[in-house]
Amino acid sequence: MSSLVLSKLGANHVEEISEANNDPAWLRDYRKNSFSLYQQLPQEVSPLYNKYTDANKMDVEQITLSLSSDSTVPDFVKDRLAEIGDNPVIVQIGTNIQKISIPSDLKSKGLVICSIQDAIRDHGEKIKKIFENIDPKRDKYIALNNAFFNSGIFVYIPQNLVLEKSIHLVTSLASDQTSVISRNIVLGGENCKGSIVQELYAPKSEKQQAYLEVLDVSVNPNSHLDMITLQAMDQSAVNFSSRSARIDRDGQMNWYLGLFGSYLSRYKVDNFLNGVGANAHDVEVVFGNQNQSFDLASNLIHNAESTVGRVLEKSVLKDTAKSLFKGMIRIEKNAHHAESYLAGHSVLLDKGAKSDSIPGLEILTNDVKATHSASVAQMDEEQLFYLATRCLSKSEAQKIIVEGFLEPLSRKMSYQIRAWISYLIESKWAGKDLKIKTDEQLKSILEVEETRYRETDIFESHYKYR
Repeated sequence: MSSLVLSKLGANHVEEISEANNDPAWLRDYRKNSFSLYQQLPQEVSPLYNKYTDANKMDVEQITLSLSSDSTVPDFVKDRLAEIGDNPVIVQIGTNIQKISIPSDLKSKGLVICSIQDAIRDHGEKIKKIFENIDPKRDKYIALNNAFFNSGIFVYIPQNLVLEKSIHLVTSLASDQTSVISRNIVLGGENCKGSIVQELYAPKSEKQQAYLEVLDVSVNPNSHLDMITLQAMDQSAVNFSSRSARIDRDGQMNWYLGLFGSYLSRYKVDNFLNGVGANAHDVEVVFGNQNQSFDLASNLIHNAESTVGRVLEKSVLKDTAKSLFKGMIRIEKNAHHAESYLAGHSVLLDKGAKSDSIPGLEILTNDVKATHSASVAQMDEEQLFYLATRCLSKSEAQKIIVEGFLEPLSRKMSYQIRAWISYLIESKWAGKDLKIKTDEQLKSILEVEETRYRETDIFESHYKYR
């Protein structure tokens, strides 16, 4: 398959990808069935969201795909790799896995970090089982990924392994303006613990590029996984990500999303709480400016009793930026004693900015605690006036109010994550390029964040449970 635009993809290209990757028979059939669904499904499966979606901002006539792309590592990625040091890391440039580094002591304990093609070859049964658990009917772009993924990452943390260092997934689109459809899988064995930091970048491009991802996480009994995503792509790119976590008995899944870049970010996170005592926490921070658009969906599906799910999203929007937050709590008949909380809040810094929130509840049993909240508001003029009397400019006053707005959210994060997010917000506010770099500013933020503490969980203090 040479360079081909997204709008021209057909069944013959499914065959071409399978041949190039030497796919097993089950995967060839899987791709074909998924392509059929991709052709049938609308951009939004739920008619409730049709009038709100900005998915059509992805220009399918500009998005070009290829089985191979330029593998040149951008300078800012080289700088970042030097800072990561001896942490486990995998680097993806376009469709190419450029580097994999696993410390020898962790490799000997069974930690696996590899490309999705190597995982299909070496861990075929595990991958097949995970693929079969993914329902392509949930979303058109999941079906697209199932049919045409041309790259991806596989991480396996074996049973009883506790990682002291974070695994870093550093991904950048290629400089040749090709797009990427990536299938990423994280599998945590029983009683394991680990933290994964995903950094997404894209160079400046004359035409629209896309990073289209499906990320599937399996949390086995009594395991604890943190997935941190820092999206700092150039605003010439678009980023679609469909994510799911299947959480077994007493498992813990924490999502931390910091979304700052790209022209259009469409993120969907589904948490399936399948085992007794399963926990899922999803914290999302959005800072948009110019004409950026953020389309977010977070769902909590309680399939077992005594499960806990919490989603808290906050957006800060400048200029003519837009955000849409969709969420659903679904508590099934057998999920007694479940606790669930879903909230989306936005602050608009300019009159041209816009935000919509659509939270929902589907409760099919009793003896549960479930609530949701949503708010969209412009900045309080009295607060701005008060800060102006303290000799602060309007921009400085807005910045302080934004910090206060996001502060309760940051209590859910480690000091390192808070520092990275604060650094990216500072960079965007100052009009700098979005990238993580350990300079004096980041060191200063780290010192401040390390002294902060975590207060009472917002769920416990919510008005319904006081």
